[in-house]
Amino acid sequence: MWTDGGVVACQHRKAAEVGAAVLASGGDAMDAAVATSFAVGVVEPWMSGPMGGGMTTLWRAGEARAETIEFGMRSPAGLDVADYPLEPGRQAADLFPWTRVQDDRNILGATSVAVPGTVAGMALAHERYGTKDWADLLAPAVALAEEGMQLDWYSSLLIASAARQLAQDPDAAAMFLADGQWPDIAGWTTAATARLDQRTHAATLRRLADHGAQDFYDGAIAGMLVEDVRAKGGCLSLDDLRAYRAQAAMPRTIHYRNAVIHAPSGLSAGSELVKTLQQMEAAFLPGEAPTAASYGALASGLGAAYRDRLAHGGDTGESPRAPACTTSFSVVDRRGNMVNVTQTLLSMFGSHVVSPQTGMLLNNGIMWFDPEPGKPNSLAPGKRCLMNVCPTVGQVGDRMFAIGASGGRKILPAVANLVSFMVDFGMDLEAAFHTPRIDASGATGTVMDEDLPPDVAEALASLGPVATAKRTVHPYAFAVPAGVMREAGRNCGATEIMSPWGDAVHEGEV
Repeated sequence: MWTDGGVVACQHRKAAEVGAAVLASGGDAMDAAVATSFAVGVVEPWMSGPMGGGMTTLWRAGEARAETIEFGMRSPAGLDVADYPLEPGRQAADLFPWTRVQDDRNILGATSVAVPGTVAGMALAHERYGTKDWADLLAPAVALAEEGMQLDWYSSLLIASAARQLAQDPDAAAMFLADGQWPDIAGWTTAATARLDQRTHAATLRRLADHGAQDFYDGAIAGMLVEDVRAKGGCLSLDDLRAYRAQAAMPRTIHYRNAVIHAPSGLSAGSELVKTLQQMEAAFLPGEAPTAASYGALASGLGAAYRDRLAHGGDTGESPRAPACTTSFSVVDRRGNMVNVTQTLLSMFGSHVVSPQTGMLLNNGIMWFDPEPGKPNSLAPGKRCLMNVCPTVGQVGDRMFAIGASGGRKILPAVANLVSFMVDFGMDLEAAFHTPRIDASGATGTVMDEDLPPDVAEALASLGPVATAKRTVHPYAFAVPAGVMREAGRNCGATEIMSPWGDAVHEGEV
């Protein structure tokens, strides 16, 4: 649906409604993004939140200028690599097929917690572009946390999938499980509404609203966070928090055919998006609809980009059994300002540890590092995490768009697919989101939507092994995108068509 007003496209409708209400009150796209960021951390707490990190790519319409705000996580300065002994010959059990660390200390528990950056990132974005009061933007998230996230069939499914790991932390078990071991699920015929108890989360957000972002890094919240992490065996320190800084940077901007693409800067998947598009431009000519040749060129470009990333970026792959994680949302306001925010705890439920004094799930950013020494991305103290996020802004003809996705290494293929659909084949946002995609994040083969025709499978098979997958609610064989588009002064938004919670909300709906 096209509208003259602003739009928020988010993986959870309640968070999208929060951002849309900010737009309806005259707020900037960045005001809406800040409010949505904290709101989605309440209603989708296992994907992202104040204890995580991420990136934002934005477009300022009045200046015709793009920018990236980087707020990725860092390893604590006091981290000792010797605390992560390897078990040679065994593979890690989560997102990345590193050599396994004893007791999964880099994946689960307080030893997997990295220095969080989301609060600093939102604070910097607000400082640079916000027009509304910081406390007012956090107030909706506080209200949502006071009420508590509603437990429905989808949340129950996700909690059940992680129950074994959540049961290992008493505070996570108390929040998400019944009797410390079972998912707290209402009966399928009951009329009662079951909710998480997020009152401590609400109290932390209220203090953050009242005292500002600095309290998270050098105040009472910082003190509570460090005390909780260290009590559970982690090494996060007040000095780590005090030293943390988000930063604004120029994006990776390229011309792709008749479009201008602004890919994210820094330790993101932006570099690989640029390489993929550059290879695709030389490989086929645009047309009316995707073809076997275009999908083949996309798979080939992604494969080459990932092989380069694996060799030089240090990120050496992701298990095909990895669950989708992270959250991504996009905003456009009535003036044409745009933003995509992609933020994460890394794994679904992060470290599977709750900080009892803050009431929030903690990240497991240490898992981003290869625990074996001598690699480009080897674990070390005080080091920035290499992220798979790819918030992207683009312009093709008189259309502007902002897109991003969640889903680990599947993010880059999703963004590349969508850019190609909109630039190479002239699709609008809705058509692009409904078009079958491929995923080539494994660098050794391709997964294709089963709805694609046989000639696409033949083209992909010439590059390596091909598997087919159905686009379903759970699990996700492909990433989960969210985007907005502007054309002729009107806006629209879209989210992954199979997401049970995702939706695009325009300011006239709230």
